[in-house]
Amino acid sequence: MTADDVDAAFEGTLRPSSLTEFIGQEKVRTQLSVMLSAATMEGRTPDHVLLAGPPGLGKTTLAMIVAHESGSPLRMSSGPTITHTGDLAAVLSSLSEGETLFIDEIHRLPRGVEEMLYIAMEDFRVDIMVGKGPGATTVPLDIAPFTLVGATTRSGLLPAPLRDRFGYTAHLEYYEVPEIESVISRSASLLGIALEPSAVHELARRSRGTPRIANRLLRRVRDYLVVHSSAGSRDAVNSALTVFDIDDHGLDRLDRAVITTLIESFRGGPAGITTLASAVGEERDTIESVVEPYLVRVGLIARTPRGRVATPAAWELLGKTQPSGL
Repeated sequence: MTADDVDAAFEGTLRPSSLTEFIGQEKVRTQLSVMLSAATMEGRTPDHVLLAGPPGLGKTTLAMIVAHESGSPLRMSSGPTITHTGDLAAVLSSLSEGETLFIDEIHRLPRGVEEMLYIAMEDFRVDIMVGKGPGATTVPLDIAPFTLVGATTRSGLLPAPLRDRFGYTAHLEYYEVPEIESVISRSASLLGIALEPSAVHELARRSRGTPRIANRLLRRVRDYLVVHSSAGSRDAVNSALTVFDIDDHGLDRLDRAVITTLIESFRGGPAGITTLASAVGEERDTIESVVEPYLVRVGLIARTPRGRVATPAAWELLGKTQPSGL
């Protein structure tokens, strides 16, 4: 079994299977519940759903819940894997009536695929091109009514015609510490980990408002407790997070590398996101979608028209004095 398989099995163990089990995102849960209940009562396929927000907040879990609450099978795919219209046509034509299709990273679909998806979402039809050149013809193919659940971390990249075809758009927000505490308590109970309330709070405080990170850190804490035969105290959590390079602010190695590079190599900025990513040896998408949103949220960097800049709080974090005039 690969590391990815182990991670998937671990996440699957902790995923809630219904809206009542899902913690946080109260407004989204209420709205989804109304929409799905109405569709069930009227005996129709639920409207298409777009889930937007930073990574790790539960978009994939909510897609699974939409299928579960609708009593329908779930088909999973992602934008980067659907590279041609033929790929999408093959998926759509194989869907059964009422099935839920989940497309992660939907903003990464090629333009031609997006255009085919417009028609499929609205008219439950795909147009298949038969032949090549002047003799090519288009053959319409009816497909079974389905519910599309799209997930995106960058909703601004979705073209308006695609966004407009979703009947409901949910914007997921970062979690507050008490909500993350509830997530950790539930996960710890499922995994048989005994943590003191102060330990749960400490872990939640450093989880960046993200359930996925909270569960990942909980897993590392569990490893530490097993190896050291420790009780689940706050001191044990602190020691475990120190071992795994998570500081008191919840920043990891890459977060600190971005801040340090911005200050030491670019005098606090401004620096372009591509230049910054190259300087720390990481992909631009990772910096832009994973690292930057949290650093902006906690006030350590700021976006400007000329690039990213370190805030006074970032200079203070590194124990450095910000040059006058910056």
